[in-house]
Amino acid sequence: FSELGIPGYSFADLHEPERLASLHDRFCEEVSNADPALWQKWQAYAQAPDAVRSPVETSNLLVAMGRHVSAFVNRLFSVGGEARVIDRRTRDLDDLFRFKVDFVRRRALPLLKAGAHVERSAEDDGIVARLVGDVDGDFELALARAGCGLLDLEKTDKAAVTPPIEALKRWCAARVHDRAYRSWVVFRFPENLDYWHLVETTQTLQIMFGPDWRQRRRDGFTLTDPRMTAREALSEIHYCVLCHDRDKDSCSKGLYEKDGKVSVNPLGIELAGCPLDEKISEMHLLRKQGDAIGPLALITVDNPMCPGTGHRICNDCMKSCIYQKQEPVNIPQIETGVLTDVLALPWGVEIYGLLTRWNPLNVRRPYALPYNGRNVLVVGLGPAGYTLAHYLVNEGFGVVGIDGLKIEPLPAKFVTEPIREWSDVYKRLDERVLEGFGGVSEYGITVRWDKNFLTLLHITLERRRNLKMFGGVRFGGTVPIEDAWAYGFDHVAMATGAGRPTIIDMKNNLIR
Repeated sequence: FSELGIPGYSFADLHEPERLASLHDRFCEEVSNADPALWQKWQAYAQAPDAVRSPVETSNLLVAMGRHVSAFVNRLFSVGGEARVIDRRTRDLDDLFRFKVDFVRRRALPLLKAGAHVERSAEDDGIVARLVGDVDGDFELALARAGCGLLDLEKTDKAAVTPPIEALKRWCAARVHDRAYRSWVVFRFPENLDYWHLVETTQTLQIMFGPDWRQRRRDGFTLTDPRMTAREALSEIHYCVLCHDRDKDSCSKGLYEKDGKVSVNPLGIELAGCPLDEKISEMHLLRKQGDAIGPLALITVDNPMCPGTGHRICNDCMKSCIYQKQEPVNIPQIETGVLTDVLALPWGVEIYGLLTRWNPLNVRRPYALPYNGRNVLVVGLGPAGYTLAHYLVNEGFGVVGIDGLKIEPLPAKFVTEPIREWSDVYKRLDERVLEGFGGVSEYGITVRWDKNFLTLLHITLERRRNLKMFGGVRFGGTVPIEDAWAYGFDHVAMATGAGRPTIIDMKNNLIR
């Protein structure tokens, strides 16, 4: 575990501010030699990030540099082979999304206009079966590749491919709305938004319920929402119009009226975009191109604690998506998908952790600073508290975080040894012990959300040398404010959120 893929650096070095500074210098030297033109522009940006410049120019710089960060981290952790697998799998699905747009949307869907219905045909089934041939598993992708092949042949011999194309059009049209094909991304198209009927329901007397096909049965305390597959997340990325290159990325920056005021949707919700100004469209572009680490580096510039956001947690970006009259791009699913893509790599936990301490894309704080002698007491270790603690430690402060909940100790090996496989950390939710870390994210969110992400954050912060966290401590009781000054704290930061947890008041209420 001692040596990394870049000579002269070890896993231990990745936790030392001085060595992170050295690693940053190494990265800068390599980029300046490999791409002098980009490096010259990047230096100007890094030296004056607030200077007046086009947002599109900044976005293009971040995307270009994100590729270099990805390549550097691939070498550092020797995961280039696994990263190429992600790239290949991404490219393998290109035919899927081409077929969805160029064939299903433009040729099959018109057959269903004005409520028209297309019946299944044994003849069409036979033609499509011969067209696709023997398939070992992924019939959807095989169908898409066959369809793209017909589109290519049509350019040179239209007459020869017209009969199979017509049969394939009817075959697809007959299945677009078939629930049996609900998992197929080629048949998943956005529906128009009705702000007064956002959720499909049926009402009988005083009872309101949703459609049977949308039900997810709760099975004990296991995760009830396993999130989108990589294919489904890529489908959402292909649905995104990637508008950062026109400075129209409202998901990040918000929607505004001509007078400069924030737009409001029909429900009265302000469309201010991501509260963190996350580089969303830029992230989508890199992931669409087959990269995994580059997109995560872009996320962690503005949202280093991203395991605590994303799917099932926040959706301000979706509300402000450029699609306002139809279903928006599911950005939280994509963000969490990018994180899990990296976690699935060897040393994925270490890669994420490094990007919270060292990230060249974050020109204002590219690496954590050494201890500056100042100490802060952070009261509350929910999302606000642990995020504040992260930023303070990166700025060089000594931090002690306290929380009223009992914080369970992590296995020593997770804190002291590098973690090669995320699966070594991951627990089924019905087996995972309540850790107490994370505040409302731990005690106030149901099994719709994967609380293993809290464990990832807990590990990442527990490893920080200048951060100590203690549970079962009530500020004002166990620690009066006078004692805080006596202990040597220079500042007390209140991050207690809603205050007392809404936990049922009964004996042994925190046991499994």
